Amino acid sequence: MKTYRKLLALSVGLLAVTAQAVVLNPLNNAVQVNPDTKLQLIFEKPPVLGSLGKIRVFEVGTDKLVDVLDLSIPAGPTKGVTGPKAPYIAQPYSYDGPHMTNADTKPGTPSGGAAATPDSFQLTIIGGFSDGFHFYPVIVHGNTATVQLHHNLLQYNKTYRIQIDSAVFAQRLDGLKNWTFSTKKAAPSQKQDLLNVNSNGSGDFNTVQGAIDFVADKPSKPKTIYIRNGDYEEIVYFRNKQHLTLRGESQEGVVVHYANNEVFNPHPSNISTNEMPGTFPSRRAAFAADHCTDLRFENMTIQTTCYGQAEGLLLNGERIFLKHVTVIGSGDALQTNGTAYYEDCKVIGDGDMILGRGAAFFKNCAFQSFGAFMWIRNTAANHGNVCVNCTFQTRGKGETEIARAPSNGGKGYPYCEAVLLNCRLAGISPIGWGPVGGDSTNVHYWEYNSTDLDGKPIDTSKRHPASRQLTLEKDAALIEQYGRPEYVLNGWKPI
Repeated sequence: MKTYRKLLALSVGLLAVTAQAVVLNPLNNAVQVNPDTKLQLIFEKPPVLGSLGKIRVFEVGTDKLVDVLDLSIPAGPTKGVTGPKAPYIAQPYSYDGPHMTNADTKPGTPSGGAAATPDSFQLTIIGGFSDGFHFYPVIVHGNTATVQLHHNLLQYNKTYRIQIDSAVFAQRLDGLKNWTFSTKKAAPSQKQDLLNVNSNGSGDFNTVQGAIDFVADKPSKPKTIYIRNGDYEEIVYFRNKQHLTLRGESQEGVVVHYANNEVFNPHPSNISTNEMPGTFPSRRAAFAADHCTDLRFENMTIQTTCYGQAEGLLLNGERIFLKHVTVIGSGDALQTNGTAYYEDCKVIGDGDMILGRGAAFFKNCAFQSFGAFMWIRNTAANHGNVCVNCTFQTRGKGETEIARAPSNGGKGYPYCEAVLLNCRLAGISPIGWGPVGGDSTNVHYWEYNSTDLDGKPIDTSKRHPASRQLTLEKDAALIEQYGRPEYVLNGWKPI
């Protein structure tokens, strides 16, 4: 770390002497670089990104073309798809370049050199998903332009040369003809129980995704990924992981975010059921854990910065534990499928804020939403959402409902369950609950001891007729049962 800072200070000093146009990260001729690094160019003034030109990565020594980003290809859709959506692609992508053939291309690797067509967008493989995610190859914030290469193409113990066409930026890029850097000699040992992530490059990995990709699907013993405070602008997607802890340095200091939603990465049209048994084929979340068991999230903020159907976090699996985690999204800000436990978490969204099939147990959590807080979709096979000592606070000056369960695509949810015990409510309409279609016999819209933010009892006399107010006199056993996570979470008692 000390060496890195000295090199950075030296680079800044040279910049002042030579009036170089940009500061580079990794530095020119840097060593010990993580293969999951992003490329950064820090300008004296905010750069202007062009719509043409290519960024190429060559392997020094062989001159092999390793990666290409073509700025003429749009990042992704900007309007909702009205016709057929982009399908999953069964065959691997190949490069359109003189130094690569199909034999050189890893299965599932997208082509950065693909020709632009009206229906083609940037694609990159994340977490082994069978088809690519749309992504932004270059993101500009202030004076910094960050280049996201295609995932998992750089390797250990290699030296790379970066070539940036003059059309990529409006600014002149002096001093970039020989931008090279060398990666670390070897990966961390698979025997390590703890992996470190730091966005400044001083850890085992620069990115959250890079660390997760390194962890085997079924490790012989639990693994922990420790994430240092920093800004992690990346789509994170992984599947089939187990016994994995993602622990941030602090809830506010670790921010994992991306501008992703259903428009930018729509659900594919040719997959009507799960892509693989137990998986959920959705690409619209900023952060998604799919078909995973025994995960633990601590001390971080996860956010999508897009509006619409846009999860900050999408979970699909069993025995997933979250504590001191903030989730920020738009519609469907948090999607929770399978057994999950949330403690001291915060969820902020725009409506249908918690979407899922359950079972989910929330303890001491805070919810903020413009629209209905929950869209419950559990069946009779499991419980839905249970909230204990939580706060529901409507954003803005209007009123909304705790939960709704209308039919979706002709399918109803007659067993939907949302149970509130000792919760504080603000901005909830007198009816409290959204519409219920058909037979409501098995609907559990239940409350016990709901109060305002000052602890004063709420007037529930106008609550929805399908809902129910629990009392100690009649429902002591139910209140006790639903207050225990193991009752809601199919026998799992989170520790």
